[in-house]
Amino acid sequence: MTSSPEWDKMLRGEWYHAGCEILQANRTRCKKACEEFNAASYASRREKVRLWRSIVGDTRILPPQLSDPKEDEALFNETDPFVDGPISIDHGLNFKVGKGSFLNFNTLVLDTCLITIGENVLFGPNVSLYGALHPMDPAERRGLQGPEAGKEIHVEDDVWIGAGATILAGVRVGRGSTVGACSVVTKDVPPFHFVAGNPARIIRRIDSSMDPTSNKNTSS
Repeated sequence: MTSSPEWDKMLRGEWYHAGCEILQANRTRCKKACEEFNAASYASRREKVRLWRSIVGDTRILPPQLSDPKEDEALFNETDPFVDGPISIDHGLNFKVGKGSFLNFNTLVLDTCLITIGENVLFGPNVSLYGALHPMDPAERRGLQGPEAGKEIHVEDDVWIGAGATILAGVRVGRGSTVGACSVVTKDVPPFHFVAGNPARIIRRIDSSMDPTSNKNTSS
């Protein structure tokens, strides 16, 4: 398990120094794991799951392989997301993705702090999650010599993030919501709402039977 004073400060969202040897070693580990995943673009579902778990530090043992390829692939439908490379992730160990979710190609993740993706979430291509922060004051920022920090990002179940969207540090995207393509999300998105733009703003509420407050759940 990765741990150091700087790693612990990073996870808590405090200012830390990214040059810490342990942080750099894990970033190198994750980069190599991503490169292996990206190189295996035509591999079986089982192999892609194995490589994905290596990126995010998931140590679960794979189930015994079945002789039928389709049946073997189905083993992972209820346990793992479907990830289409290439992808780029900073640390990996701070990135959690629920089952049934789909990350399209060119997903980019700066998981300085914890970043969670719920179940049945859909990412379009070129989605970026930026959990990292730098000081606004250049006197404090000092290029590579200054500190960094971060804030958690949480995307709840049943969300659709459109192509090219960017989710910034500290944001929570509520369940059942949709983020329009190329939007920049700078603040929380309420459950079952459609947001779009730069910065993203609420366009309308989504009326869904999955929403416990929806009129569709009201008895006639």
